[in-house]
Amino acid sequence: MSLHVVIGFGPAGAATARLLARQGERVRVIGRSPRESEPGLEHVVLDAADHAALTSAAKGATAIYSCASPPYHQWADDWPPLADSICTTAEATGALLVSLGNLYGYGPVDGPLTENLPLAATGPKGRMRARLWDQLHTLHAEGRIRAVEVRASDFFGPGVTDGGHLASRVVPLVLKGRKVQVMGDPDAPHSWTYLPDVARTLVAVAKEEKAWGKAWHVPTGEPRSARVMVALLCEAAGVAPVGVQRLSPVLLRVGAVVSPLLRELAEVRYQFDRPFVVDSQAAQHLLGLRPTPEKDQAAETVTWWRERAATER
Repeated sequence: MSLHVVIGFGPAGAATARLLARQGERVRVIGRSPRESEPGLEHVVLDAADHAALTSAAKGATAIYSCASPPYHQWADDWPPLADSICTTAEATGALLVSLGNLYGYGPVDGPLTENLPLAATGPKGRMRARLWDQLHTLHAEGRIRAVEVRASDFFGPGVTDGGHLASRVVPLVLKGRKVQVMGDPDAPHSWTYLPDVARTLVAVAKEEKAWGKAWHVPTGEPRSARVMVALLCEAAGVAPVGVQRLSPVLLRVGAVVSPLLRELAEVRYQFDRPFVVDSQAAQHLLGLRPTPEKDQAAETVTWWRERAATER
């Protein structure tokens, strides 16, 4: 039994920690907020940007999973010290650093996204993601740390609530048989990454030395438009198909005046206004993983939301 340290207990961090615990590993979760006790998980409250405290908490770890992310509007200020602390801890402890990234670094691309594309984004969030990967890759190449990055498209699935484009703005309305509104073109092909597949990939790359030093896309199913995804959720929920409308660009601009999240999303709107397709064949081949079948994704997502609603009554 090895010690695995998971930084962040959002949807991806929680799913990864629980998967590791089910596999019989010792799991220590690092976060800023106290958490309820959970079988197989040890929660430690500290600021991961404090490298001395983080290094102490990660002593003896086999792997560190970096699943935390500052709020969008704080990336410029909060990511550099957090990333420096995590890298310093990986170097001091000798633990493998498994970083959860996203696809912002590529910027707008014509055609499917593959791992060998340059990180050519020009927006601030895209350049930050590129900077974070360059830091990991450079330290790995210098032999100072061992690192690997896993990149995912938009999350959805059990545990994904706020921020997910197929989450709180969609699934609860589907369960009530009400129409939904989505960002961008509801008929544009889009790659959606299922959250349990994110956790499976993070754990798998930690065990596969051939993956280290590189970035990999989470095994992700065929691109589906938001309209098709909503139809799959309706089918899984046993409700009649609901209407799917595009959120008004005018309302989004007005909302951005008061909402930091909407202001930040403007940079990545291209992902929803045009085809956004992820090629994950490289990871599927190396790791022997396949995306969860889409009907299972929809069924498990609906079940989780229904159970969540029942506990809140």
